[in-house]
Amino acid sequence: MRLGVFVLGVLMGGNAAAQAPAPAASKLTLATDAGTIEIKLRPDLAPGHVRHVVKTAKAGGYDGTTFHRIIAGGIIQGGDPLSKDPKNAARYGTGGLGLLKAEFSDTPFTRGVVAAARRPSSNDSGGNQFFIVLGDQPSLTGQYTIWGEVTAGLEVADAIGQTPVEGDKPRTRVVIKKATAE
Repeated sequence: MRLGVFVLGVLMGGNAAAQAPAPAASKLTLATDAGTIEIKLRPDLAPGHVRHVVKTAKAGGYDGTTFHRIIAGGIIQGGDPLSKDPKNAARYGTGGLGLLKAEFSDTPFTRGVVAAARRPSSNDSGGNQFFIVLGDQPSLTGQYTIWGEVTAGLEVADAIGQTPVEGDKPRTRVVIKKATAE
């Protein structure tokens, strides 16, 4: 009976995506204005987030987005679909969230970790946005979903992290020209 209910739910538009296997990819490559960053995907820690990131990259969802939040020596944050259009600058950081439930782990937030950004008020509000850790952030452990780790191009992330800012907003756009999942 449960199988029949599941099939009926899928046929009627139920959440089949949550049941689907992750697309075959082990790496995300970000070609940015500052150079290339390669990220090893971690489905062992966050299969739902990895599935979403791969799907988004393959659909071109990260292409043209920017790193819209920078904390020097701390993190760089990107992936907001609103950041494709400079006219939306006042709304950067609000788009592409509220799509995923948290997949927390006890993996430490060390330099090079890639995690899902979320709304401050909701653990279960991850989505397209992500951040790269530039310096160890032990206070973040267990608070955000880790879905990857930088394996090449950490110096590129560091260079992006040195972009001049007003508060935590970069004065110049640093664009993700192309994201490739392979």
